[in-house]
Amino acid sequence: MDKIDFVLAGVGGQGILLLSDLLSETAMVAGYDVKKSDIHGMAQRGGSVVSYVRLGDRVWSTIPRAGDVEFLVGLEKLEAARWAAHLRTNGVAIVNDHSILPLSVSSGADPYPTDAQVLGSLRARTDRIYWTDGTGIATRLGNPKVVNVVLLGVLASLLPLAWEAWLDAIARRVPSKYRALNVEALEAGRASALSHST
Repeated sequence: MDKIDFVLAGVGGQGILLLSDLLSETAMVAGYDVKKSDIHGMAQRGGSVVSYVRLGDRVWSTIPRAGDVEFLVGLEKLEAARWAAHLRTNGVAIVNDHSILPLSVSSGADPYPTDAQVLGSLRARTDRIYWTDGTGIATRLGNPKVVNVVLLGVLASLLPLAWEAWLDAIARRVPSKYRALNVEALEAGRASALSHST
C-alpha cells in the first residue's frame, strides 16, 4: 500500500481522538507507518474537532493536501459538509446521520444545512457516501458514546487491514470494562456498511 489519507471530523465529546487513535493503532499493528495530527481548539465547548491520519509503507508529512483525502469520516453532518472539499474525487465519505447545533445556529444567527445540502457538498466530490445511523446503532447497543466506534466499523469494512488488528487496537486502547461494548459497536458498524444507501 502506497498511502491512504483520512480526515476524521466531529465536535467535542464525540470521541474523534479515540477514533483516530484506534485507526492509527490498527494500522501500526498491521505494520504500516502512521502519522496523525489533531486539531481540537474549543472541543470542550462543543467546537470542531478534526484529526488527520495518514498511513502507508512510508509517510513523511502529518497533514494531507486538500483534495487528496481518500476517506472522510464525519461524526456530525455539518462537520462532514465542512470538510467535504478535502476529499479526493471518488473518495469515500462516511457520515453519521446526526446533528449537533453550533452556537451560531442555536442562537438563530445561522441556519443549519438540510440533509440535501450536506449530501450536495459531498456529491460534488464523490458518490461513494455511507450515510449511517451511527447514533441510533450506538444507542441500541446501550451507549450512544460508542458512535465513534460504530463509524470506525464502517471504515474498517472498507480497508485492507485484518479484522484481528482492529480487535487488538481496541484491546490496547479501551479500558477492559468497555471492551466488549466497543467490539459490538465495531461489528455493528461493519454490518451496517453491507447495506448502506444515500
